[in-house]
Amino acid sequence: MQQKWQQVDEYLKRHLLNEDPNLAQTLLANAAQGLPPHDVSPLQGQFLLLMVQISAAQRVLEIGTLGGFSTQLMAQALPPDGCLISLEKEERNAAVARENIARAGLSGKVTIKVGEAAELLPELQEQAPFDLVFIDADKQNALLYLQWSISLGRTGSVIIMDNVIRGGAIIDTERDVHADGICQTLEAVKQFPELTATALQTVGEKGWDGFALLRVDKSSPKKQNSMDLP
Repeated sequence: MQQKWQQVDEYLKRHLLNEDPNLAQTLLANAAQGLPPHDVSPLQGQFLLLMVQISAAQRVLEIGTLGGFSTQLMAQALPPDGCLISLEKEERNAAVARENIARAGLSGKVTIKVGEAAELLPELQEQAPFDLVFIDADKQNALLYLQWSISLGRTGSVIIMDNVIRGGAIIDTERDVHADGICQTLEAVKQFPELTATALQTVGEKGWDGFALLRVDKSSPKKQNSMDLP
């Protein structure tokens, strides 16, 4: 089935996506610099681009930059005065991403901040609210990232979390720390009355995985068990 999933992705890319030399060069540059191949697929990246457009986002927050593949796609969808802030733990990854983003002519829209996301997120409160947040970082801290995404959002903000299915590992009896982090987050969603959420399983060249899609409504009345930021 994996081979057929890949073939279907190739078919869809061929008929739905336009060639983008900068994105292709980004993937080559990331591989040449030894970055792990954890970028979203081109079709998934186009989904992110469309979500920025559909939500009319002007301010985007990305948690987890890697080599800047998804960063570029979301930045492309922003209006001329839009901005995207991306948080990356590793300086080496950030340096590669900055080169990729500069080559694409998007440096004026993108700011990459380096450090632990848990330490950087509180510093973004003066730049909030963000209209869309894409979470694609370490899964152990996924719940913390979700909490901050709500705090830094507004009514109508969209939150997208990547890698929430993990080949079905979220329902396994024995789970690794990554699947545990995702399960902790998904199982906490109902404790946030301001969220409306769903999740979609995906198959393709990236295997079997999926996105969680959430919308913030800060006008929703708080419940006593609503989880606060630590």
